[in-house]
Amino acid sequence: MPGPTTFPHGFLWGAATSAYQIEGAVREDGRTPSVWDTFSHTPGRTAGGDTGDIAVDHYHRYREDVALMRDLGLGSYRFSVSWPRVQPTGRGPAVQRGLDFYRRLTDELLSRGIQPALTLYHWDLPQELEDAGGWPERDTAHRFAEYAGIVGEALGDRVDLWITLNEPWCSAFLGYGSGVHAPGRTDPVAALRAAHHLNLAHGLATQRLRTALPARARVAVSLNSSVVRALSADPADEDARRRIDRLANGVFHGPMLHGAYPADLFTDTARVTDWSFVRDGDLATAHQPLDALGLNYYTPSLVSSAPDSPTTRADGHGAGAHSPWPGADDVAFFQSPGERTEMGWSVDPTGLYDLLMRYTREAPGLPLYVTENGAAYDDKPDADGRVHDPQRIAYLHGHLSAVRRAITDGADVRGYYLWSLLDNFEWAYGYAKRFGAVYVDYATQERTPKSSARWYARAARTNALPARTER
Repeated sequence: MPGPTTFPHGFLWGAATSAYQIEGAVREDGRTPSVWDTFSHTPGRTAGGDTGDIAVDHYHRYREDVALMRDLGLGSYRFSVSWPRVQPTGRGPAVQRGLDFYRRLTDELLSRGIQPALTLYHWDLPQELEDAGGWPERDTAHRFAEYAGIVGEALGDRVDLWITLNEPWCSAFLGYGSGVHAPGRTDPVAALRAAHHLNLAHGLATQRLRTALPARARVAVSLNSSVVRALSADPADEDARRRIDRLANGVFHGPMLHGAYPADLFTDTARVTDWSFVRDGDLATAHQPLDALGLNYYTPSLVSSAPDSPTTRADGHGAGAHSPWPGADDVAFFQSPGERTEMGWSVDPTGLYDLLMRYTREAPGLPLYVTENGAAYDDKPDADGRVHDPQRIAYLHGHLSAVRRAITDGADVRGYYLWSLLDNFEWAYGYAKRFGAVYVDYATQERTPKSSARWYARAARTNALPARTER
């Protein structure tokens, strides 16, 4: 590594998306509703009543989008498979028309020299499984393993990097705790049950993939592990940091990486549940050997104890009336100082460095990927139709510099996936927040690479950080 801005040989430069956010075509080729279809069609759940019915029409425009990826010099594309497109009821045989779309997509990627990275679950649970109880029910984990086997057998000859779950924290705690994500339930016990069954689902799916995939394939999981910092050195604030860390991080990396939940997690949540839904053998099942770990990072969390004042929850996870933090309702969240994105999230690359170094210690020898990192800004075309986004370039430069620093300090980071390739449906925020390197005119579906896309393309082609300035 001859210079401070150069990345290791073979470093993977990618971009990421998810099925419901970009595909559209929600009623085509046998697809049935997911929890996000139901949620987004419920009045008051999303900004402007927006839905993913059309999104950015990637289902019909994937060849155009893959050509964009080639022009940007991407080495890899991380996409998710829509569970209800492949297995509409969450049970039984696959719909081949659904699988055929992902076969065509992966073939198109490979023909352009782009490595596919496949995520099995990015929050689009088939609605029929939610009607049967969803992730708080144990059977959902077994249904997920069945689905993983179907996709593995269909695409194992084409895809080498497999990610079981994306951000299971959001699925469990935003979906069943605060209710700001689908399915919109607000039950702290259900949130913890969902977290456990997602851990179990990851382990069962990993086992199933090992039998379906060729030996060269790699299996990983993507966690949105939080960088949690205390507001002060006061012991009460430090304890608040510890409690949130267990709920944000230990609840998933404990079982997945170490085969056990942190003991203090049980103590912290004892007034919520006795955890009797954890059965003998579950943690051994969740603790499957991994080939890599994906880490998603956007911003750190700043917390304190607030025993004598009304609790504020500026945790960056929506403005719902219910907390996503079971047993920690008395912890206050604060905005970190400094520049913020359109999401209101502070821009702090040191958090990404700290996260990578933490998991270098937590899981020594396990290769790491940054599977999501990016920022939303209020991007608009100028009079000539060009989209200049110097704030995003500065964001990417800072965070990729943090990745490079972590590599220098011993982190085995193999690649980076920009979130996101395209402007898209941003969950409960609808189309109001733009994360893409490529601008999408939602009325015409025209794609326009932003200046950050050209900057990132230079980084990918040279395997080094360009200057922070826009060109």
